[in-house]
Amino acid sequence: MGKKEDNFGFFIKRHKEIAGAYEDFGKLLHNQGGPLDDKTRWLIKIGVSTAGGHELALRTHIQKAQRAGCSLEEIEHAILLTASTAGFPAMMTGLMVFREVFDKELK
Repeated sequence: MGKKEDNFGFFIKRHKEIAGAYEDFGKLLHNQGGPLDDKTRWLIKIGVSTAGGHELALRTHIQKAQRAGCSLEEIEHAILLTASTAGFPAMMTGLMVFREVFDKELK
């Protein structure tokens, strides 16, 4: 477990009610925010996380996208698409996280 994950655990432990409200807010946005299907929502979250340089969120979104039925190719494509808008370095960082998550599958 890394420093960011430890910090998130600290936040949840110390501020359980706030963390719960934040989680509920995210679930409402994801599930009831509009007409997009589950796979599309996760691919968008992957793109946003990549573009914003949010590696921990990206790792989580990649895992949830796969559970929602996204293929490795779809996830990788969502990351690659960020290069022309967020920049090549952001895309490369996203690709690095992708490779770390799917290390065994990509060999």
